[in-house]
Amino acid sequence: IAARSLAVLARQAGNAFSAASIARLVSAAPALGTVPIPSPAAGPCARMSGAGAGGAGRAVRRALRRCAAVACAGGLTVSALAGGLALAEQITTLAEDKFYHDRIVLAAASPYQRIVVTQGRTGHKLFLNGNLQFAERDEYRYHEALVHPAMSAFGAPRRVAVLGGGDGMAVREILKYPSVESVTLVELDPHMTGLFARDPAMSRLNAGALQSPKLQIVNTDAFQWLQQDVGPQASRAGGDTFDVIIVDFPDPTNFSIGKLYTNTFYSLLAQRLSASGYAVIQTTSPLVARHSFWTVAATIESVGLRATPYHANVPSFGEWGFIVASHRPWHMPASLPDGL
Repeated sequence: IAARSLAVLARQAGNAFSAASIARLVSAAPALGTVPIPSPAAGPCARMSGAGAGGAGRAVRRALRRCAAVACAGGLTVSALAGGLALAEQITTLAEDKFYHDRIVLAAASPYQRIVVTQGRTGHKLFLNGNLQFAERDEYRYHEALVHPAMSAFGAPRRVAVLGGGDGMAVREILKYPSVESVTLVELDPHMTGLFARDPAMSRLNAGALQSPKLQIVNTDAFQWLQQDVGPQASRAGGDTFDVIIVDFPDPTNFSIGKLYTNTFYSLLAQRLSASGYAVIQTTSPLVARHSFWTVAATIESVGLRATPYHANVPSFGEWGFIVASHRPWHMPASLPDGL
């Protein structure tokens, strides 16, 4: 009986006792037949006789002491976790101060990512989840290479969509074309678009592009947006296609981003592209991640689109790759907007 009680206590204490210790306690306890069961006549003070009862009593006391130790350890663990939770922001700030070389001027956490902006001798830098997204001194090289080969090759695009790119830099380049009538920016994280629309320093970087009356911001998942907005009625009306689509997603490091590099996604993208339109996808480094680069090209071609790869040097990232996806062949643009 004592051994079974100990086993129950062990389970409640998170299996604090091993099977071997339970076996030793069972062997120390007397057989059930040797423990006298007091009769009513014996009165309430009747006691179990023999060393077996005394050994079982000592075992129970040891078990209780072990349970107390386990409870104490559990209490200390819970206290440590509660303290870490209460000081999470201070701990994160301390770690970030050691991680980033430049001074942190903005740090925020959204439900989707950790956003950090630093400022140093070369200007601002944006980090998402610790990964560099742009550096002020050379971001123009990335965004000009991303936007203008498709925009200029089309000629006079009117309707443009940007998937990702919540910092507004791609929108800034798109608005250099007077023919553009509307831009739809699909960005999952409203904290990003809000930051780069309202913060004076961030808004200066994108030349106030997120405040443009031509711009519509849609804070939702781009994959779901493509699924919801593609339909027979919309296609007949011609209202769901775009002359140019800029796809500026982070590299596919997890499933939620990886699904944006699949043939299912590119098939939906093809339906949103006008017959003469161009889509362009940032496609990581063709030098460092050559296999990934050509995998994206093959995936685009698997849905019937033409893939035209190219690359440009961005000092903060090295050689960086892009792919134009289209229903028709891409041709080198004859001209570019003023100032390029």
